[in-house]
Amino acid sequence: QVQLAESGGGLVQAGGSLRLSCVASGRTSSIVGLSWGWFRQAPGKEREFVSAIDWRGAATQYAASGKGRFTISRDNAKNTVYLQMNSLKPEDTAVYSCAAGSTFATFKYWGQGTQVTVSS
Repeated sequence: QVQLAESGGGLVQAGGSLRLSCVASGRTSSIVGLSWGWFRQAPGKEREFVSAIDWRGAATQYAASGKGRFTISRDNAKNTVYLQMNSLKPEDTAVYSCAAGSTFATFKYWGQGTQVTVSS
């Protein structure tokens, strides 16, 4: 069994930055070769894709909402993926969750999420 745990969320003013982390634990051999992704869900809205990165870190993908402001990265030695978020806006307020899976469209393992609140 693999567990994903996010951290780094919090309250920040508009224009500020946060760095989210997601650490895998448990049977981490199961995530070797997998891609990682970040998703978010705001109150009353559907969960939406934020960003993804492949195992080697060679390929990344971003939703239009975060392109140019968010940067995804990973450290396989630490079983960790990061999401650096700059120039945050109130509309970025959501619960951010990480996930791991075989492709950018197929995620098998999910974390519980971390709350990000951006005040105006």
